[in-house]
Amino acid sequence: MTVFVLCALLAPGPVGTAVDTAFTWSARWFGAYWQLLMLATFLVITVLAFSRYGRVRMGGDEAPAFGRFTWIAMITTTLLAAGGVFWAAAEPIAHYASAPPQYADRAGGADGAAVAMAQSFVHWGFIGWAVGGSLATLVMMRGVQKGMPLRPRTLLWPIMGERVRTHWIGTVADVSCVLAVVAGTVGPIGFLGLQISYIGSELFGLPDTYAVQAMVILGLTAVAAVSVLSGVHRGIQLLSRANVWVALLLITAIVGMASLPFVLDLFVRSSVVHAREFLPMALYRGDEQWLGYWTLFFFGWFLGFGPMMAIFFARISRGRTVRDIYVGATVVPSVVTMVWFTALGGTGIWLEQRDPGAITGPYAEDGLPAAALSILEALPMTALLGGLMVLVALIFLASTLDSMSYAISVSSMHEGEPSGLVRAFWCVGMGLAAVALLMVGEGGAQALQSFIVVTAVPVGLVMLPAVWTTPGLLRAMAVEQGIVAPPSRGGAAPVAERPVEELVG
Repeated sequence: MTVFVLCALLAPGPVGTAVDTAFTWSARWFGAYWQLLMLATFLVITVLAFSRYGRVRMGGDEAPAFGRFTWIAMITTTLLAAGGVFWAAAEPIAHYASAPPQYADRAGGADGAAVAMAQSFVHWGFIGWAVGGSLATLVMMRGVQKGMPLRPRTLLWPIMGERVRTHWIGTVADVSCVLAVVAGTVGPIGFLGLQISYIGSELFGLPDTYAVQAMVILGLTAVAAVSVLSGVHRGIQLLSRANVWVALLLITAIVGMASLPFVLDLFVRSSVVHAREFLPMALYRGDEQWLGYWTLFFFGWFLGFGPMMAIFFARISRGRTVRDIYVGATVVPSVVTMVWFTALGGTGIWLEQRDPGAITGPYAEDGLPAAALSILEALPMTALLGGLMVLVALIFLASTLDSMSYAISVSSMHEGEPSGLVRAFWCVGMGLAAVALLMVGEGGAQALQSFIVVTAVPVGLVMLPAVWTTPGLLRAMAVEQGIVAPPSRGGAAPVAERPVEELVG
């Protein structure tokens, strides 16, 4: 990542061209694979959660370390922070203004609004959350229980056994996953600096300059660093709980000043379309340019976060059952995300229908941050809502910086828990990288957004084995816990559950 930042500073043009070429190649050759992998991950964990294996308790018999509300809040803020505030406002209005290619005949009106929101649900809903909050988390928890390190290489343990501890493949897996999550975190940090600076300029008359953008990012990094030094049991959970209540206040204020009946009706309509068109939307392979800009970008982004999310979720989920983890780390966050998108994006669509061009005009002219701001400007108490939105965005991203710095720190250690100083080092490092990228201008931030997708290529291969190895791991645990009868004498245990001596000789 340091090399990338330096190259972006010294030669932004060539770096941007190279990354765009790599992005196009990655999306073309791995796009279909990512779509199938993420869909398979969601389907497999859904079947397992509602089977008898759903009663398997992960991480031993100890009681959960966090209450249910705090636990779900910590999980939800981890991924939603990656862009939930501004994408929730912009993506639905983007699909409403220009319908997804396979639904071009349903653009505009109530049908077009439902399709636009349902497409956003597919990108940010069950498939995205399942990639890190399900199979990978279960494999990680079982591996740690068997003495494996809390590192990305443990996802390969079921097929490689103990060899993965020292094998070069394990090292490549660790490095690739760290690189992907750093790219996936630094990009939104830099982008957030641009967005908050833009909103501050439009609403409060602040200068939209590099100095302001850098101060925003450094302030955010400082908050996250303080949280990091407070430890997992204080910092992250306090940020997450605060974020839930501030976000709820923002949603209530926006919807209360707009049209609650419209938003509720849109949520129901969109949920029906989402259920009916789930597979066609998730597996669409038509317009390559549209696909790369939307579906494959998000899927690649979430894949890049997957292993580190699994590390963090495994750390905070000990003592919970498979079904509990599925509901708390996949279902509930997905529903919360869909409600969040409907509240913000649905309000934007309602305002656009009342006054055509009110939202789509600024969005077309100034891009993503303008969508959120135009919604606020069309409502009463714009300054108050703008302040709340900035606060929510800052706390969201501080939560992500906190949790991802923990996961990266764990991945860089051979054993034990990372100290606060190690986590703070990664936290501050990502903040400084974002500040450096802003010196390049929007070209650097855009290059990093594409770089996020490129880094997902090796991570997608690391995440694959969990699709077929998790059922065997859960069966072995179900036998241990007396949930199912032991296999007959002729049955063989899963590879990762068998002694090393048996594997090698």
